[in-house]
Amino acid sequence: MFLAGIGRKYGEGLTNIKPLQIRMLIHNSVSSPSIHFRMPTLRNAYLPLLLFFFLFAYKATSQVKLPQLVSDGMVLQRDAKTKIWGWASPSEKVTVKFKGKSYKATTGKNGEWEITLAPMKAGGPYTMDIKASNQITVKDILLGDVYLVSGQSNMVHQMSLHNITYAGDIATANYPHIRHFWIPTATNLQGPAEKLPESSWKSANPQDVANFSAVAYFFARKLHTKYKIPIGLINASVGGTPIEAWMSEEGLQDFPAAVATINKNSDTSYVNSLNRRALAAAQANKQKTEQDKGLTGEVKWYETTYKPKGWRTINIPGYWEDQGIKDLNGVVWYRREIDVPVSMTGVPAKVHLGRIVDADVLYINGQQVGNTTYQYPQRRYSLPAGVLKPGKNVFVIRVTNQGGKGGFVPDKPYFIEANEQTLDLKGYWDYKVGDVFRPASGSGYGGGLNAQNQPAALYNAMVAPVTDYTLKGILWYQGESNAGNPSEYKKLLPALISDWRSKWQQEKLPFLYVQLPNFMDVNYLPSESNWALMREAALQTLAVPNTAMAVTIELGEWNDIHPDNKKDVGERLALAAQRLIYGEKDVVSSGPLFQSAKIEGEKIILSFTNTGSGLTSIDGEELSWFAIAGADKKFVWAKAKIEGDKVVVWSEEVPEPRYVRYAWADNPAGANLYNKEGLPASPFRTDQSE
Repeated sequence: MFLAGIGRKYGEGLTNIKPLQIRMLIHNSVSSPSIHFRMPTLRNAYLPLLLFFFLFAYKATSQVKLPQLVSDGMVLQRDAKTKIWGWASPSEKVTVKFKGKSYKATTGKNGEWEITLAPMKAGGPYTMDIKASNQITVKDILLGDVYLVSGQSNMVHQMSLHNITYAGDIATANYPHIRHFWIPTATNLQGPAEKLPESSWKSANPQDVANFSAVAYFFARKLHTKYKIPIGLINASVGGTPIEAWMSEEGLQDFPAAVATINKNSDTSYVNSLNRRALAAAQANKQKTEQDKGLTGEVKWYETTYKPKGWRTINIPGYWEDQGIKDLNGVVWYRREIDVPVSMTGVPAKVHLGRIVDADVLYINGQQVGNTTYQYPQRRYSLPAGVLKPGKNVFVIRVTNQGGKGGFVPDKPYFIEANEQTLDLKGYWDYKVGDVFRPASGSGYGGGLNAQNQPAALYNAMVAPVTDYTLKGILWYQGESNAGNPSEYKKLLPALISDWRSKWQQEKLPFLYVQLPNFMDVNYLPSESNWALMREAALQTLAVPNTAMAVTIELGEWNDIHPDNKKDVGERLALAAQRLIYGEKDVVSSGPLFQSAKIEGEKIILSFTNTGSGLTSIDGEELSWFAIAGADKKFVWAKAKIEGDKVVVWSEEVPEPRYVRYAWADNPAGANLYNKEGLPASPFRTDQSE
């Protein structure tokens, strides 16, 4: 009762109590008329217990704390001064012991402390003891090379999303000295945060590697295998995000529109108001929308007792807008009876449904067996034994599309596999429209404020708390979300590099990045292309010192913004690191890069860097995807041939040539200029400066 009373009287605000205040509280407590003692001797008897109570409360609230990164399994940067930091009570003394050395610090008024470890060679594992009023032991620490990996979804994409292509790589992952720290998605519109969301370091084993960034893992594996040093990966990536979200407010000072948005977003009342109105508008529009007929009748369209009426024929794969359904955003149901042989039943099975735009639910024989809520993941639904039965099985797929073409993406796998057999799902299905979405109207606020797309929002929450952690370099794979404004991206990418180098206080911090791959439809006429302009922005960024670029012009897929080949991307980044970071000057780390053009009569002679042991046509065919133009800039396809370390380009249609372009398209499928080391030439044009 006595301690409970003291707790009620003085419990609030214990986190700010100082030692002098504790003594005053004890004095006031034992002399307070509101606390009665039956015998005078009890007052003295309670003093030790009372003192213990307050000292315990004080110590419990002043214990030393560490950032998420400074935790078991971490990799610290070798051969560099490395900061260790944390928090405790103001003016508290902190001791850090590591590898036989002791480092001391005293917290400031804000409770922060930091020490700097002397440079050390690669090795481990080690332990670190941090002691103040309490002690923390950080275990399994490695010294190696640490990389921040960042960007949007192609850097996010985990090994698990490519577990068919890389099933063997996952199963055989046994690299305890490759570590990955995944930073969960977080945003902050009010300024840089001190702390990251909760996470931890994981090592590359068959269980944990599934959650590694695939690009980053293959990068790390190549370097670790070659140099036998630990590799740490800090992954700050979020799908569908623009570069501005990853830059600090200071780094965006040359971009007035972004700064204006930051200032506006710092007003929480504005943001809350915007989101409230957007929510109200969405709810109002939702009330106007008809409900899905497939789910509202007495018998649902996926149930085995449902008798289909009024269904029409459609093909899978394919978009419904290409098959007689005009501009429909809504819900379309697909239905087909599949005959399954006895040999494929009674065992676990898997259904491959390619990619579906946007969301889907799969029912088999009236049972829901899988669903995906957005368009990008490939659909691979595992079925327990017993779901499939011999003979007729009713497959029903409910597809929801919010915008653009809806349906099943062509050129993807559509089949059932079981007992080492496959059953094709492509072909004609029946379909019926369940719901039609009306266009949103009346609000003018769209979907409200998408915080992760706002300038500086991701930097504040996911990058700023990492800037005290010493790095070897940075990997960057982003640009798809900025493809609508490539001219701005030419300024933003160098600005990001400068911004991050400033924040890490490492002015020469190596920055390795991926040039966007081929994507979308192939255009068989010379044309303009925003994706080509984005690749040019990346190419021109090589002018920034201590940068390197991985060309991936043949690693994409026309119908998938998330191509499956992540291994070659990661390993090309590793090649770039071998030369730029590890000093292997003999390594050919890039394909041919355009250097200069010389007009000689009816021909243009092109020179390149990074030719390696020579230029070649990778498929043995005539060089393709070269276009040529005169002063009018009307490009036509050109002939091109390799002469030594140069390429000669001409066309009988252009007797007075002036400009050349190569692989200048969204998807220059079959572009075949490489060096003999097997690395592709970067797309380029010679008319960019005019």
